[in-house]
Amino acid sequence: MAERRALSGLVVPVPEAERVVAAHRRRLDANAALGVPAHVTALFPFVSPADLTNDVLSRVARVVGAVPVFDHYFGRTDWFGNDVVWLAPEDPAPFVELTGRLHAEFPDHPPFGGAFAEVVPHLTVGHGHPRATLAEAELAVRAGLPVSGTATEVHLLTQDGPGGRWTRRHRFPLRPR
Repeated sequence: MAERRALSGLVVPVPEAERVVAAHRRRLDANAALGVPAHVTALFPFVSPADLTNDVLSRVARVVGAVPVFDHYFGRTDWFGNDVVWLAPEDPAPFVELTGRLHAEFPDHPPFGGAFAEVVPHLTVGHGHPRATLAEAELAVRAGLPVSGTATEVHLLTQDGPGGRWTRRHRFPLRPR
């Protein structure tokens, strides 16, 4: 059997969404079951956990610390094809800016491995299940919207725990207003 490659990622946690999406994510998003909280991805995949040096962490802290705290509002769902249902931020610009700054600092780590021409900030509710199952979750989630809050930090998550568990390794505060 091939050895699993350890991963890391930078995410903006959205704890306010947990009340609406947690049960659905645990069932419909394998990463949630492995410890990933409700979030919008800032940069993934990121540096291998073994290569997270003090220099890398300092660079992340500098970039994230230059981005001001921002409010977010999720009032609707959306889809990527028939495979992924997600919450859409009303204003994706602060998330896009954060991702752009991180990618500029770490050009060897393009968002989503460079798989997409455009970064679409989103909070995944579920993926990899039949459309009907995801649509049922979407209806339930819509009943709990809107979700709003304030982004105050970025978390560095690593997938190097037992059974592929994700753990929070660092917190990087955004610049206070």
